[in-house]
Amino acid sequence: MPNTFIQLLVIGLVAGVAGGLFGIGGGAIMVPAMVLLLGMDQKFATGTSVAAQILPIGILAAVVYHKNGNLNIRYAVIIAVGLILGNLFGALFANQAFVSSELMKKLYGIFLFVIGARYLFFR
Repeated sequence: MPNTFIQLLVIGLVAGVAGGLFGIGGGAIMVPAMVLLLGMDQKFATGTSVAAQILPIGILAAVVYHKNGNLNIRYAVIIAVGLILGNLFGALFANQAFVSSELMKKLYGIFLFVIGARYLFFR
């Protein structure tokens, strides 16, 4: 248990730093780390990631960005509404009987690959 505790804490710390630096959802770090490093099932890791993000985890980083004039609160609220609905629809889809953990791994890998290619090769 202590080793898992430390691993989970480090995963959260790395995801938090990436979120503060790049504004990415922590799930982009947490889910692969839980699957690849801790051997969690894809659906279990996704559910754990979503639960970890329920509280306003970005509040302190948002304060820093706001103080430096780098935050549009109106836009953030609109995006938050989309996130709430999108998370619901995504969770409903992911938990269908026909959606296996293996399919979710493949979809997630494609998603990350497309985003990575877009950043590396296109403006």
